[in-house]
Amino acid sequence: MTATGTSTATGNATTSTATTAFEAGRAALADVVAIPVTPFAEDGSIDQEVHRVLLRRVLDGGVRILTPNGNTGEFYALSPEERRTVTELTIEEAGGRATILVGVGHDVPTAVASARHARELGAQMVMVHQPVHPYVSEGGWVDYHRAIAEAVPELGVVPYIRNPVLAGARLAELADVCPNVIGVKYAVPDAARFAAFARDAGLERFVWVAGLAEPYAPSYFSAGATGFTSGLVNVAPAVSLNMIEALRSGDYAGAMKVWEQIRRFEELRAANNSANNVTVVKEALASLGLCRREVRPPSKQLPESERAEVAAIAAGWSI
Repeated sequence: MTATGTSTATGNATTSTATTAFEAGRAALADVVAIPVTPFAEDGSIDQEVHRVLLRRVLDGGVRILTPNGNTGEFYALSPEERRTVTELTIEEAGGRATILVGVGHDVPTAVASARHARELGAQMVMVHQPVHPYVSEGGWVDYHRAIAEAVPELGVVPYIRNPVLAGARLAELADVCPNVIGVKYAVPDAARFAAFARDAGLERFVWVAGLAEPYAPSYFSAGATGFTSGLVNVAPAVSLNMIEALRSGDYAGAMKVWEQIRRFEELRAANNSANNVTVVKEALASLGLCRREVRPPSKQLPESERAEVAAIAAGWSI
């Protein structure tokens, strides 16, 4: 594969480099794709030193792909300057120890600027958040992603799909004109729908990442996924890695043992339309003394009455 728009001045060397970069990205996506939290200081700003500590903890735990500015990182609650800071901190702290998949989104110019910033800093890929617009046509979805992908032809591009009515053929159409679209974070909570979508788009053409994390990973792996996203990994990297090792080896019974271990934690995150998705992760980290529990609106901290259960779950993982 080569990237549309890539300079041919260096001939085969450029083509070879682009192909190698995309293959490395494809391999990296078939893993636990960590979505780091963004810790806040008492004054509400990003706590940069704690952020570095949390990143090192995940990396030391064996995680090898990070998504700065993902939903667990409170992407939509960060300012443009803060999103740049998160990208810079993550790439600097990773220091080549992990593949970096930077979350980008909002309007097209903003997403393109973020993607180019990520490229300048040495990121390998960008994940494009679902378009934030009340009216999304399928053709418009293709146009949105094409504008971003064509702006950074050297980077692998991973659409984040949460739209249950989007047809797999539209993803194939996008990749026909943007060969740097190499993977998909699929986050529609319907394993049968995922199986059909992946086959309509091209099962072998893309790397399929189960975008609803560990609870959906076993069912999505059975339908063709080879990686899954994780917010839980901020708290217990070993637990997430245990699940993917089981899935890679075809040990679905072993994977379901991990599923049972994390079930209540993930139920708390998913309750009330995932209102406390980030809140529960930060609460667990706070119970371990790793960061403050503060989240930004429209998220909200857990009430005192619910904090003890999260702390007990985290403590039970013997972290």
